[in-house]
Amino acid sequence: MATPPRRTPKPDRVSRRKGEEPWLAASLRPGNFLPGLAIGFLLGLLVDLSSSWRPKPSPALAPSAPASRGSKRTGGSSSAGGGTGGEELKMVLVVRQDLKMGTGKIASQCAHAATGLYAELMASNRGLLRQWEQFGQAKIVLTCKNQQEMNRLKETAEHRGIPTFVVADAGRTQVQAGSKTVLAVGPGRKADIDSVTGKLRLL
Repeated sequence: MATPPRRTPKPDRVSRRKGEEPWLAASLRPGNFLPGLAIGFLLGLLVDLSSSWRPKPSPALAPSAPASRGSKRTGGSSSAGGGTGGEELKMVLVVRQDLKMGTGKIASQCAHAATGLYAELMASNRGLLRQWEQFGQAKIVLTCKNQQEMNRLKETAEHRGIPTFVVADAGRTQVQAGSKTVLAVGPGRKADIDSVTGKLRLL
């Protein structure tokens, strides 16, 4: 009796060449997974930002609760927050002259002031922030004589409902820890900002 011919086993479609990983394992390796995660995050952020740029009526937001006198930061709403009628908005950064900071130090402190106020407005008054962004985020750097003058400017701005932010330095380089280096005023309508800082000199 003849033995049946041996059937050669068909290659398994799922089997891989020696040393080749399945596609799921290969895609989850850190070298592939992390870039994919970063790209997904950036795409999500882009979609979120593009939806926020769609024209929407921006109702006036209620001002946030006033901060205590000892507070370094305040994020109250500006009179520009409810509607500026197309009027240009700007922010002013006021640098103390008496600290005699170097150029690089001033630049970094101004950046701290602008980003600090921006972060507070993201939480308290996005409508004002979006209007300022539409006008190119204008920023002007001015100087004041000392801490007392800076305090007066801050109080005047807050009294008029203009947001402010004061940078308190960590004291790692040129000034003592806790020194108030830069005051950010605005964004707000030019007329409102100028009523507070109009007499100051450019840096």
